[in-house]
Amino acid sequence: MGKSTLSFEDFKLNSDGMLTVVTQDDKTLEVLMVAYMTKEAFEKTVETGIMTYYSRSRQELWIKGETSGHYQYVKSLTIDCDKDTLLAKVRQVGAACHTGHYSCFFTEIMNNEEE
Repeated sequence: MGKSTLSFEDFKLNSDGMLTVVTQDDKTLEVLMVAYMTKEAFEKTVETGIMTYYSRSRQELWIKGETSGHYQYVKSLTIDCDKDTLLAKVRQVGAACHTGHYSCFFTEIMNNEEE
C-alpha cells in the first residue's frame, strides 16, 4: 500500500529492541494509545496501511482490530527528532481501548486547569 522514506534500521529502539508508537486520531488529534513495534510490525503496517503492533504480553504480532473489528487505518506516520518514537495518525474504527473506551487515556489522575 504505502512506502516509508526511512527503514526500521534508521530508528533508535528501546532496550527491548522495539520502537515506541503513539497513536492519535487523525481528525480530533486525541491520543488513542501507546504501543510498540518490531521491524516486522512496522513493515506490515507500511505494507498494509493497517496498524500492526507487537504485543509484549502475548509475544506476537498484533494487527489492531483483527479480533475486535476496531481497525486503525494509517493516515500518516511521523518519527520524532530523536528517531525513537513514532507518531501514527489513524482513522480509528470503534474503540481503541480493550475496555471499550474510544481512547486508552480516560482515567484522569490530576487536573490543574483553571475553573
